[in-house]
Amino acid sequence: MAQRFYTDLTPTFADRTQWALPTVLRHYAQTTPDAIYLDCPEENATWTYAAVLREAELVGRSLLAAGAVKGDRVVIMGANSSRFIRTWLGTAVSGTVEVPINTAYEHDFLAHQVRTVAARFAVIDDVHAAKFLAVAEAASTIEKFWIIDTGSAPQAAASLRAHGWEVADWDDLLTEHPGDLPEVRHSDLASVFFTSGTTGPSKGVAMPHAQMYFFGDECVSLTRLTSADAWLTVTPLFHGNAQFMACYPALIAGARAVVRTKFSASRWIDHIRDSKVTVTNFIGVMMDFLSKQEPRANDLDNQLRAVFAAPTAASLVPMFKQRYGIEAFVEVFGLTETSAPIISPYGEDRPAGAAGLACDEFFDVRLVDPDTDEEVGVGEIGELVVRPRFPFLCSNGYFNMPEKTVEAWRNLWFHTGDALRRDEDGWFYFVDRFKDALRRRGENISSYEVETALLSHPAVTETAVIAVPADSEAGEDEVMAYLITSANVTAEQVWEHAAARIPAFAVPRYLRFVDAMPKTPSQRVQKAELRKLGVTPDTHDRTALAQQA
Repeated sequence: MAQRFYTDLTPTFADRTQWALPTVLRHYAQTTPDAIYLDCPEENATWTYAAVLREAELVGRSLLAAGAVKGDRVVIMGANSSRFIRTWLGTAVSGTVEVPINTAYEHDFLAHQVRTVAARFAVIDDVHAAKFLAVAEAASTIEKFWIIDTGSAPQAAASLRAHGWEVADWDDLLTEHPGDLPEVRHSDLASVFFTSGTTGPSKGVAMPHAQMYFFGDECVSLTRLTSADAWLTVTPLFHGNAQFMACYPALIAGARAVVRTKFSASRWIDHIRDSKVTVTNFIGVMMDFLSKQEPRANDLDNQLRAVFAAPTAASLVPMFKQRYGIEAFVEVFGLTETSAPIISPYGEDRPAGAAGLACDEFFDVRLVDPDTDEEVGVGEIGELVVRPRFPFLCSNGYFNMPEKTVEAWRNLWFHTGDALRRDEDGWFYFVDRFKDALRRRGENISSYEVETALLSHPAVTETAVIAVPADSEAGEDEVMAYLITSANVTAEQVWEHAAARIPAFAVPRYLRFVDAMPKTPSQRVQKAELRKLGVTPDTHDRTALAQQA
């Protein structure tokens, strides 16, 4: 059978030179000015396409009036709100570059990102002012702050002024200023989104306008989004999942973007129903949390049509479809650097574990040996490498980090570091991160799959599986698992549980019970730190236990 590809993507705007946010926003402000674009239920407020354009242009002109020039970086650090959205849109129409920063970042993490982009301006929630004071040297390039008043830090502006920074209320960005806005081209830099940095300092992904647009339009195709739809996002706007995989697709389709501050498992279906939501995103454990909610008699009373889940918990899909009347679960495989080169067809049942098909009209996609860059065969595990078929579909590189850019884009392909396999029909399956992968006794082991098996134990709430050196020559790796538990459980019980679910060669030799694990501010486990610790005196050794028996 010939390999299949994803063939459903027809860009909403056919002319690639129009792939810039100001162009898209002005199109709908002219053609459907009274349609609602932004819906913020917690603010009890909505904005039409015409209104949101007007306010974006006010913000943009205010940035320019403050001295900003095209290409200047503007840090945004705040919770989900209409002000965050309008600031983002304002940077776009002014030709400046938004740099959304995780609200959990402070100290070295915050200093690194602000220093890397050399930001001149910042828009922040008042509660984050103290964080910038603590990294004042790294933030010395910032000339002016606009403060979003949350009511939680009334002295924020005064404290920043005392340090010498110019400070204004966010509402001042809506002041009228004369002057023309610059032409913003599809090739211009739009945003710098930082990676989470589990293996080193976070890298700022430089995203041109065309890439931001295209990633959004891929989501339009993925979900079959139209102007009749409403897309709910509850994930943070400083992540791409909310911004260019929810709010931007809604913009491209002329639809309504419903923005809430956070996810609530107990109120999720109420939020879906109350806002007449038709499409939404799931990430991480959201599906699991929702599956544990007690069913209600009116669960089917909603308009939800499609769920974009990354990754999809395949075993829960039938229940979700039946319980909530959902038509389709869709998925992609991609990175901030690459957009989504692998996409699942709408409404089609995928093979178990499959992420999707290659979108080969727009990307070259290969699986290669990570040591040689030679392509591997069908069914073999290889590193996913990607390159675009058209300009500006992928990132320009890592902002102000040329060495990392060259390393990632070697041999003219972007190297994702992800281990995948492709079956004879063309479906791609995620196996692991190569840096997190293990090889024991000639067998490749997926840390992801071992972690999934361990997490199915009712007492295990969190786990991280790493490779540690084997204690015999040519022994490759031994498998070690860090565990956080909610109840007393013995190592023997965990091993018994794992042995019933994964191959014998993949059962961890070492187990270590801990109260916490080192994490990045975005709450990803820093496995590199766990590897440095290695096998500690309080680690349980399955081999040693067997030898004692």
